[in-house]
Amino acid sequence: MLRKNATKEENHLWYDFLKNYPIRFTRQKVLGKYIADFYCAQAKLVVELDGKQHYTEVGLEKDIDRTEYLKTFGIKVLRFTNGQVLYHFKRVCDNIDQEIGKILGQQE
Repeated sequence: MLRKNATKEENHLWYDFLKNYPIRFTRQKVLGKYIADFYCAQAKLVVELDGKQHYTEVGLEKDIDRTEYLKTFGIKVLRFTNGQVLYHFKRVCDNIDQEIGKILGQQE
């Protein structure tokens, strides 16, 4: 259901970058008690896109809890705002690419 109701920013990042990324990402991946927007198992990296609901006191607390929970499994979380995806798409893609390079470079 979440894939069918993806935001335009999620669809943009998926179809224009992550879907054909050389290292496999999945969308709306269940990780324990949470669902990650995008997940790369090989790099143990979650990419989250945050809309305005994330910038309330409750939303920020939930995001902190989610990040801490995922850290217990060795998963790193990258967060971007919807605005960053819309207005700084190349920078977002470059950041994801650099983070994957750092993570996978450390594993070798």
